[in-house]
Amino acid sequence: MFSTSQSRGGSASRRSSAGSRGTDSQSFLVIGLGNPGSQYEGTRHNIGQMALDEVASRALPVPVTLSTHKKTNTDSAEMSLSGPNGSSVSLILGRPRSYMNLSGGPTSALARFFHISPQNVIVLHDDLDLDFGTVRLKRGGGEGGHNGLRDITKALGTKDYLRVRLGIGRPPGRMSPADFVLKKFSTRESVDVDLMCSTAADAVELLATRGLEYAQNTIHGR
Repeated sequence: MFSTSQSRGGSASRRSSAGSRGTDSQSFLVIGLGNPGSQYEGTRHNIGQMALDEVASRALPVPVTLSTHKKTNTDSAEMSLSGPNGSSVSLILGRPRSYMNLSGGPTSALARFFHISPQNVIVLHDDLDLDFGTVRLKRGGGEGGHNGLRDITKALGTKDYLRVRLGIGRPPGRMSPADFVLKKFSTRESVDVDLMCSTAADAVELLATRGLEYAQNTIHGR
């Protein structure tokens, strides 16, 4: 179950807002990648932020709202969820206020502020190499030409963080990838976008409470 905690932030367990993190709770940092500004809302490159919003919306008793965290140049919120055997897991939700290719600084700053190791960082991001609507999970590996991931890897000093890959497909015809990722999703695609964000939120919960292998078996089997 998720619980909510303002100004820090459907699935296997319910969510609630955490007023404070207990000393026995495990913490994860969940980063939604995208570009700042209203002109980028609804674009393919911002699907990570859209998925993060879905995570925040599931908190109980009320959704959490991300608010400015000046020390880390992010918008952030905190929420908690119940894991197996009644354990508590804290989620720090983070949205860098920088442009995509400068996501590393805010991500590493937020991880340091909350004393979260890179191994417990979960990054939600768009992926050109996956068919539209596909969600895949992995830890480490290459960045696939994704500048946001590349900057996070550099800032964290390791590739060993979790990724929730959100498929946006390849650009049609001769359109460049750079132009394609900045195009908004069409109205016709909106249902699949909503489903993808919902699946990504499920993935975050499973990663935090059940681990990568269980999460992969569940999400990849859909």
